[in-house]
This record gives sequence, C-alpha cells and structure tokens, in this order.
Amino acid sequence: MTSFIHPALATNATFFTVRLHDPQSRLLVDQVDILRQAFRVCRKSMPFQIMAAVVLPARLHMIWSLPDKDDDHAARWRIVKSTFSRHCPKPDTADLSLAMIRRREKGIWQRSFWQHDIRDQSDYDLHEHLIIHAPVSEGLVSRPGDWALSSLHTRGQGVRFAPKVAMLATTVSRPTADALF
Repeated sequence: MTSFIHPALATNATFFTVRLHDPQSRLLVDQVDILRQAFRVCRKSMPFQIMAAVVLPARLHMIWSLPDKDDDHAARWRIVKSTFSRHCPKPDTADLSLAMIRRREKGIWQRSFWQHDIRDQSDYDLHEHLIIHAPVSEGLVSRPGDWALSSLHTRGQGVRFAPKVAMLATTVSRPTADALF
C-alpha cells in the first residue's frame, strides 16, 4: 500500500461520456423516450442534476451535479443503463461474447464510462462547449442549434456551474497497483 495526496474536488460538477457497444448504432436517438424515462427512474431513487447534455446516436455527453457528500456516479449510471437496456429491443445475441451472456448483458452499452471532474468555471465552459458542438463535430448537423437533443435549447434556464469549496488535500491509502491505472 502506498499513500499519496488526492485532491478533494473543488466543484460538484462532473463531465461524462457514455458510449454504446456498437459505435454505428442509432439506438440512443431512436429510443430517446426510453432514455429519458431511464433518467427519470434513476433520479427518483438517486437525485442529481443534469447541468448540460447532448444525446448523439451512439454516445452521451453530460455534466452532472450530485448532492453534497454523494459521489456515487457509478450507481446512477448502472440504473440508467440497466433501465434503458431492459426496455429496448433485444439485439442479435450472435454479437455477444460468452462473458457478456454469463453476466446477462444485452451488449447495448460499453461497460465503462469516461468521467472528468470539473475544476473551475473555465473547465466547465470548455466541457459545455464540447457538449453543445458535439453534433457538429460528429457531422450530424452544420450548426449546434439544428440538433434537437442538446441542452443548448434549455441553456440559461437550468442551473449553472457553482464551485463548492477551495481545493483541499486529503491523504488516501491505495494498493500499489492502482498507481499503474
């Protein structure tokens, strides 16, 4: 076990990218109502705020804000993914690995998600810009406003970035192997 300094978050905002298993899929936009319902189900049991979001055909980008002293993003994503998967059409099982079948996965989502803790206002602005311009970057539309499944259309109506506290350093003990990842 080694000890290292792990900075406490200066904000309560986290940026996420969540992908479908099949990058060519259009499932998220085709089944957006099921996706919205999955988020409603999750937020009933584990509240959080979506500060910015875009739904692309095979990927989501979002900025979430969780309640104070709650950092369980993974449980929330597990609820969203499993609720969505239960209510979507079943994909071809020929594409599933034996491990996926054993875990009773449908093969809709990639198992992990990418997250980035927002550090300050400029970091928030950068990631909000990424969200707003993602449909253009994907070649789906020529202007961000042309993509309906984006928080661009509700910008200014929701909660904006708000810093929590100044950076604090806390000591955390971890197994040595964690330093490799």
